Amino acid sequence: MKQISLEMELSRLTKLNNRSPLMEQYPTPPDIAAKMLYRALGDGCLKGMTVADLGCGNGTFAVGALMLGAEKAYAIDIDQNAISVADENSRQFGDRIILLKEDIEEFDVPVDTILMNPPFGSQRRNADLPFIEKALEYSKDFYIVLNYKAGDFLEKVIKGKGEIIWEENIEIPLAHTYEFHRKEIKMIQAKMSRVKVW
Repeated sequence: MKQISLEMELSRLTKLNNRSPLMEQYPTPPDIAAKMLYRALGDGCLKGMTVADLGCGNGTFAVGALMLGAEKAYAIDIDQNAISVADENSRQFGDRIILLKEDIEEFDVPVDTILMNPPFGSQRRNADLPFIEKALEYSKDFYIVLNYKAGDFLEKVIKGKGEIIWEENIEIPLAHTYEFHRKEIKMIQAKMSRVKVW
C-alpha cells in the first residue's frame, strides 16, 4: 500500500466526537499519521511486529499499523467513547487488535513498537510524560508527536534509556474544537520523532 493510499484509508475512519479538552483529545491528521506509519515501516519497526497505540483515540495508528503488516496491535485509551470508536474502526482485523480501556500507566505488555500522539500538556503540564515513560519501559522503538515548544524535553526524559534516531518538524492544523479556541484553524508547530530504546 502506498503512503497516499494509506492516508486515504485513514481519512475514512470514523472520527472521535465529544472530545474532552482536559484530556487534550485532538485527532492526528491522516497525512501526519500516514507519514509516521510509513517512516516506521521503512525503519523495519512495523511489518510482522506487535505494536501499541497509546491514547489511541479513534485507533488511527493501530489500524494503520495493521494495514501495513503489523502482526498485532494494542489500542489503549482511558475514554470509553474513544474505545468504542476504535472498535468500530478496527472490526475488519478481528483478534489482531486488542482494545483496552485503561489509563496508559496500567498498560504492561511488552511490544516491539509504540506509536503515539500524546497530549501536548497545554491543559495539564507534563501530560505527555507518562506516555514517554511507558514507551521506554515496554517498547524497543517508539514514534511520537510532540509540541515543538517542548524543545529538548524528549532528549532529557530519555537520557540514559534510549536515543533519538531522527526528528522531523511538522505542522498540524488544529481545527476549532473547543469553546476556548479563537481561530477556525490554527497551525501548530510540532516534532515527529523516533526513539530507539536501549
